[in-house]
Amino acid sequence: TPEALMRSRYSAFVLGLIDYLLATWHPSTAPGELLLAPVQWMGLEVRHTQMAGDAGVVEFVARCKTNGRAERMIETSRFVRQDGRWLYIDGDVE
Repeated sequence: TPEALMRSRYSAFVLGLIDYLLATWHPSTAPGELLLAPVQWMGLEVRHTQMAGDAGVVEFVARCKTNGRAERMIETSRFVRQDGRWLYIDGDVE
């Protein structure tokens, strides 16, 4: 599901699994390479999920610390199922 993919991608950010992040990104929007900022991820809250056919949306809040400063990122992410596999397309960050 889109939510399961979003949760696994969050875990990949926590663990620094760049190959997994790129492999689960839709080719039309994936960056050529990915550099992760030094962030200490602190938690994830899924606020809303929606799925219609082969499209899905997940709204979440991710808490982190950057340079010792607490922050939170609110994003509405879009996903698409292609060849039976869910992929991240992009997201709007508040």
